[in-house]
Amino acid sequence: MKIIDVKIFVSCPSRNFVTVKIETDEGLYGLGDATLNGREMAVVAYLQEHIKPCLIGKDAHQIEDIWQYLYKGCYWRRGPITMTAIAGIDMALWDLKGKVAGLPVYQLLGGKSRTKIKVYGHANGQNIDETLDHLGKLIEDGYKAVRLQCAIPGLEGTYGTLADKKDYYELQSNRPLPPEQLWDTNKYLNFIPSLFKKAREKYGMEIQLLHDVHSRLTPIEAAKLGKELEPYNLLFLEDPVPAENQSNYKLIRHHTTTPLAVGEVFNSIWDAKKLIESQSIDYIRMAATHAGGLTSIKRIMDFASLYNVRTAPHGPPDISPIGHAAHAHLNIWAPNFGIQEFVGFGGTDMNKVFKHSLTYDNGHLLLKDIPGLGVDFDEQEAKQFPYKRSYLPISRLEDGTLWDW
Repeated sequence: MKIIDVKIFVSCPSRNFVTVKIETDEGLYGLGDATLNGREMAVVAYLQEHIKPCLIGKDAHQIEDIWQYLYKGCYWRRGPITMTAIAGIDMALWDLKGKVAGLPVYQLLGGKSRTKIKVYGHANGQNIDETLDHLGKLIEDGYKAVRLQCAIPGLEGTYGTLADKKDYYELQSNRPLPPEQLWDTNKYLNFIPSLFKKAREKYGMEIQLLHDVHSRLTPIEAAKLGKELEPYNLLFLEDPVPAENQSNYKLIRHHTTTPLAVGEVFNSIWDAKKLIESQSIDYIRMAATHAGGLTSIKRIMDFASLYNVRTAPHGPPDISPIGHAAHAHLNIWAPNFGIQEFVGFGGTDMNKVFKHSLTYDNGHLLLKDIPGLGVDFDEQEAKQFPYKRSYLPISRLEDGTLWDW
């Protein structure tokens, strides 16, 4: 089965998505997600100019060899652009192989370890009461685990909230440059424990709660926060510090028993190797879309299982339904699966472009037995939603110092 074309589509049905379509001489095609939020066109250029010419004529069944060819063969290994491009190709090849075999991809990985996929939702608000009201609605919808994010008093547009804006495009207004937000660590540390205290007082200890720091703290600040949150029994504290220095997490671990999760910006096993081996984290959150596809993530999941580290793949709205489906197949297989981040299935526009087989039921995702990844892409509908340049926000301290967003 020879590859005869690699098509790249960029569309914006609510968010920008980069979709890869690999066509073969047998008339079958596979789909992959190569979306890198805020740097989409860099991945498109990588795919169009550097990867596509190398794949024409190759045997689409040779997934492992093609992965190694794209990783080792370019010399300039790793990095988010390279690994997201590889991910799009790798997903499409797995999708193809499943279609040829007449099997869902998880069967090719080794079959099911579970019958359904536990997810956590997001409860956001401009104040504690609004956040807790949102939490209550998610509990009513069947969620067993929920991430809490709340605007910090005195800081407009804190991570996880958008003030009066509905999305990042509105934040940018008529000036398509990164929006800027103020950050104050002291205000944040003084406020967040009260959010979880009131959540437990109102809803008890049965619901699992999570929180994303989004890499805003130093290790000792993160350790202090983890210690203060211990009475509220979080499922995990996400990205408490920037992860470029993996030793940071060892310091945090020495001071708190609050479980730690990290990995959404990682793009290879080497970003997580030391953290996993030292058991400095409890959950690895790498995304198939940003870390080389199913071939790469399966290896990382197996490696993590040796050190009692569970998986909690990144599931933001800027990963397409193809990427979410890839996670679903990995999650239903992985013996050390922990939980999946879930923000819903997108709006009407997205569902016009992407047809998927995932369904939500009582705090879990259900995966139907459809050959391949179980997602299709409507090229004609995608044309109705052209690319719009967009950026994630940046943070500055009140004195103007650039900070981690």
